[in-house]
Amino acid sequence: MNPLAHGLPGADDLPIPLSYALIGAAWALTFSFALLFLAWRRPRLEPESPGIPLPAPVSRMIDAPATRWVVSAASVAVTACVIVTAILGSPDPARNPVPGVLYIGIWVGVMVASLLIGPVWKVVSPVRAIHRFGCLLLRRAPERATLRYPEQWGHLPAAVGLFSFVWLELAWRTPGSVSAVLTWLIGYLVVNTIGLALFGTIWAERADPLEVYSTLLARLSPYGRDRAGRPVLRRPLNNLAGTPGRVGSVAVAAALLGSTAFDSFSAFPRWRELVDDLSPVVDATLVRTAGLLVFVGVVGGLFSLAARATGGVSPTDRALLPRRLAHSLTPIVAGYLVAHYSTFLVEKGQATALLFADPLDRGWNVAGLADRDVAYVLSSHPSVLATWKVLAVLIGHLLGVAAAHDRCLLLLPPGHRLTGQLALMLTMVGFTFTGLYLLFGG
Repeated sequence: MNPLAHGLPGADDLPIPLSYALIGAAWALTFSFALLFLAWRRPRLEPESPGIPLPAPVSRMIDAPATRWVVSAASVAVTACVIVTAILGSPDPARNPVPGVLYIGIWVGVMVASLLIGPVWKVVSPVRAIHRFGCLLLRRAPERATLRYPEQWGHLPAAVGLFSFVWLELAWRTPGSVSAVLTWLIGYLVVNTIGLALFGTIWAERADPLEVYSTLLARLSPYGRDRAGRPVLRRPLNNLAGTPGRVGSVAVAAALLGSTAFDSFSAFPRWRELVDDLSPVVDATLVRTAGLLVFVGVVGGLFSLAARATGGVSPTDRALLPRRLAHSLTPIVAGYLVAHYSTFLVEKGQATALLFADPLDRGWNVAGLADRDVAYVLSSHPSVLATWKVLAVLIGHLLGVAAAHDRCLLLLPPGHRLTGQLALMLTMVGFTFTGLYLLFGG
């Protein structure tokens, strides 16, 4: 099995029946209207709710300096091994695990883990580890900055970094090649290490694309911190309500949603035929880049217009509505992540792990991995997998509408709280239907 197509191929692992998409979209529309008109009419989500404190031994272990240093050392060691494997291992992506590490382990595995247990990349990030070691040698606090991070940048650098990744994955001519993956990884390490050195840890929080993505999804996990900074468990929607609305928040969500939609769309035969027909005149990479930009731009543009489509607010407040409501797209991003990448993570993740039997192409058989086969535990049950994917998108939509509804009750004047949400709700339903249809079409 080749684990690297897509860099890994799009949504061609399962043909979802059209009826699943239509029924899912119909239920999404019905529940959205019910939630909007019949559910709560006062804000209920409390981002600073006390939650349930974790047991004291667990809290001490999570925050212990020794834990952080052990994780940092392991992170740097693993990163070094991945780079060595990319350089000294086979250039054939079917025999080198490094592309799978990036496309499956980091882009999917870390993000799903963040969705379940909190901001994983913030803990295991190699750039944070390198920065922490450097600060120890220089005897300075990691938060200390040489330059002040400009507020107007917000999450824009992270959006650019995320787009660079999805461009590599979906538009570049050889996304699965070891050299392309190595180039992106080294670029990521260099740019973000310099950013941390200049701006301190605020760079990682706002500009590191992988940490921003991981932290965004972690807002849907039950893990959080109380006002005193202690680890607690609280309702995920309460955590989500505490997502700060910064410049670039919509761009981050649009890059994630638009790229996932384009990934599914790129599996359509007509799109592939168009790319092939234009290739004698226009390079295929440029055509795919244009397509990716269109999808990202449409998602960001439609959401921004829908968020502003309300009355009773000043022009200044209206301009701020998209970023203040951008957190409501996070559940939809999470739903697409689960629906689109389930088989990649479980099955092609196994294929990547098996390649570590001989990472340097020396004829090894580490731990007997070469004697094992991939267990197709999801693909062998297509009906269950289809239902799982539809439910993931549908639940993501419902949680997104709930988050948007609660925030609108805070931001919109009483006379516009219902009518001001209609355009936003219909846009989110459109995202859901389109996502289901693209999964079906792929």
